[in-house]
Amino acid sequence: MDVFTEYMVKKQKSGKDVFLQILCGVSAAAVIVVALLLIPIVTLQFGQIGSMYTMLGPLIALGAGYGAWYLISSMNVEYEYILTNGEMDVDKIVARRRRKRMITVNARKFEAFSNQGAYASHGHSIVAKAMGSFPQIYPCENFEGDAYTVYTNRPAAGAMRGYGMPQASFADDANIEECARAVGMNPIEYRNKFIMPKGFEDGFSHNVNYYDSFRECMEKGRAAIDYDRKLKEYQNQTGPVRRGIGMAAFWYNTAVYPISLETSSNRMQLNLDGTVTMQCGETEIGQGADTAYSQMTAEVVGLASYRDVHVVSCQDTDITPTGLGAYASRQTYVAGFSIRQTGELLKKKILAYASKLTRQMVENMDIQNSNIVRVMDGKVLMSLKELAMTAQYNAADSEHITAESTYTIRNNAYSFGCSFAEVEVDIPMCKVKLLRLINVHDCGKLINPALAEAQVHGGMSMAIGYGLSEQLLFDEKTGRPLNNNLLDYKLSTFMDHPNLEALFVENPEPTSPFGTKALGEPPACSGAPAIRNAILQAT
Repeated sequence: MDVFTEYMVKKQKSGKDVFLQILCGVSAAAVIVVALLLIPIVTLQFGQIGSMYTMLGPLIALGAGYGAWYLISSMNVEYEYILTNGEMDVDKIVARRRRKRMITVNARKFEAFSNQGAYASHGHSIVAKAMGSFPQIYPCENFEGDAYTVYTNRPAAGAMRGYGMPQASFADDANIEECARAVGMNPIEYRNKFIMPKGFEDGFSHNVNYYDSFRECMEKGRAAIDYDRKLKEYQNQTGPVRRGIGMAAFWYNTAVYPISLETSSNRMQLNLDGTVTMQCGETEIGQGADTAYSQMTAEVVGLASYRDVHVVSCQDTDITPTGLGAYASRQTYVAGFSIRQTGELLKKKILAYASKLTRQMVENMDIQNSNIVRVMDGKVLMSLKELAMTAQYNAADSEHITAESTYTIRNNAYSFGCSFAEVEVDIPMCKVKLLRLINVHDCGKLINPALAEAQVHGGMSMAIGYGLSEQLLFDEKTGRPLNNNLLDYKLSTFMDHPNLEALFVENPEPTSPFGTKALGEPPACSGAPAIRNAILQAT
């Protein structure tokens, strides 16, 4: 066994719990989730509810060729995942709930272990982020959480699509699904009892849930996939091929404040043709950020179209205003602060010059559709092009109209959502077919709906790979990766996807200058546990 596996075994043997260890060869079949994720360890010990799963778990792990440990305990409500998959950031997650019979959560405990490889990288901050998610999505007065980083002979591990949140969402919503089954409740209704309520404020980040976003998202997805009918229809199936339906929820931060600095700088200039050139440090990396920046700039300045904004892309750090990077699903939210501030400064300068030319008070004018307009009667006084040419070449009062500013952001914002999955499972063949996958997101006000939908589709594709096919294999003795190429590492492709459906609940974020919040990484968070829960229901 590799160093990490040996460490975990020794750690667990030192405790009082009894473990059944199953070590199998790894299968390339597209049913990784069946092995590790299909069967829980011990559910609520009301009678013998957990006994059947304890027996079936090792058999399914064996059939799918995946390594798993199962915790056996008769005292606490707890279940455990040990991910023998080195590709995942959080290699071991233990989620425990102690419950009263009146169906109220009395206490929660969380432990996460990150197999970091030989060097530090982001390992501990990732596993800490995962730990921090637990007391927020399903709040509980009594919570204990620990996160550990383990150094091994594997390659250094770093941040990957969601910074620990997909793994945390997997453990948390698998646990919630098990609890709902144990008490015989509809999984959505069970979540509604415990999921983050409207008005919740996190004590550390001071993020606030201003709306009842979770329930709005779940109800929208519930209706779209006809969840209740299918849940009942698939309840008592027999035969080798069965169908199941499942769902999972998530939350995500927007940017990194207060853990780290959040700042954004912006520069704008009025061109001679009445267009605006905008330059910022937040970077276009293919996600459509420059288009969103153009739309926001046009809105603030008062231009006729986003096409009247020229974004300086592919930034050169020698001449570009400061921006901290394309990470943490931050750019639209963070850049919005400096875009609005700089755009209003530019607009103020334009109107001040227009006042000289038109003899109107600045307060009596506005910029609409790239024209200087008198507010009282809507009369067009002159176009931005006319003003820019006059300002540039006025022999008595020449001015190149520009604006630049920096905004230090001291806010963060919750982004919410959920996934619904429908699967068909061929049990003898250990084969899973994903029939349908729906993501529902509250990412605030949509700046560009088409780009938002495309962003969600990309995250859903990652979630499908995480849930069904991706696994990085290592030599147990040397720690060398065995499938570090795109032939043997099974990324999901278009052929593996059903029709991907993205739905939105638009609750404008009060802290955001444009009402936006995160949508970069969130789509990858809840798809895999939704698939897992659908497989569980089918089998």
